[in-house]
Amino acid sequence: MRAPSSPRVSFPVMYHRWSRMTFIHWRYRPEQVQALLPAQLRVEPFEGAAWVGLTPFLMRDVRVPGVPALPWVSTFPETNLRTYVRDARGRTGIWFLSLDAGCLPAALGGRGGYRLPYHWSDMSVEAKDGHIRYRCRRRLPGPAGARCDVDAGIGVPLVEHERDELAYFLTARFRLFSLVAGRLAAAQVEHPPWPLHHAHLDAVNEDLIQAAGLPAPEGQPVAHASPGVPVRVGMWSW
Repeated sequence: MRAPSSPRVSFPVMYHRWSRMTFIHWRYRPEQVQALLPAQLRVEPFEGAAWVGLTPFLMRDVRVPGVPALPWVSTFPETNLRTYVRDARGRTGIWFLSLDAGCLPAALGGRGGYRLPYHWSDMSVEAKDGHIRYRCRRRLPGPAGARCDVDAGIGVPLVEHERDELAYFLTARFRLFSLVAGRLAAAQVEHPPWPLHHAHLDAVNEDLIQAAGLPAPEGQPVAHASPGVPVRVGMWSW
């Protein structure tokens, strides 16, 4: 299956590199997820299920146009909790249930600039010999102590026939939504296709999902990994 194409963000407001990413997805009943969405959005199901993704990774080279990356604010761990939605115009995208960042200025900037539900957390990402160890303990705002501890093994790259519709549904996402002053806003995100790898989960101990208002996940998750992609984030549009 051919990868969905990324939009072109002509006037980016932020540059990122998302590195050492692990995608962990569970199925949920659509009505469970819909209850957490604003009225302007609807769950985008796949095979009859809503999908909730826990995505720990390392954010790198964060900067705004014309400003170089600064070591103390440009590299930090992040863990996002997300789901997939459509708006009234049929546009697909991501709705973030929470975002935890290991950098206080980044968390404040995400809340203030993008009106996203960022939290400042004590976090780490350690990679060695094909394994990645993620740790997250939430600080502010609460619930303090909400956690996400993941130990993942990175396998071989997906071959062509393994890059199926589900893999692209869960990873090839180029728009995010938020509420800005009560209005639904969307921002496009440009990046090349994810170089996806198999991933196996040695341990997942988390309660970020429950902290967001969903029941604990059930069943075996779908897991992918990626070394990362460079990203250009566009401005809000309505």
